[in-house]
Amino acid sequence: MMTLEYPTPPQVEKADVIQLARWTRFLPSPGANSIGTHEFTRDLGIEMATLDLIMGRFNELGGMTPEISKQIGWK
Repeated sequence: MMTLEYPTPPQVEKADVIQLARWTRFLPSPGANSIGTHEFTRDLGIEMATLDLIMGRFNELGGMTPEISKQIGWK
């Protein structure tokens, strides 16, 4: 399974609601890719802040709907 990387803040600002929905569903938990490394604390903070941006923007655009959920699936 491919590990998804967190987007940059400019990518979050440019993303449409479908991309934001994909990130909310498929990104790993903040820090998950760095567990057991010296970078964990740094990555955790960066990824938590990014996830906050994603969720804020996603909610501003209406959040999850049954139609969006069906479109992005659970792959």
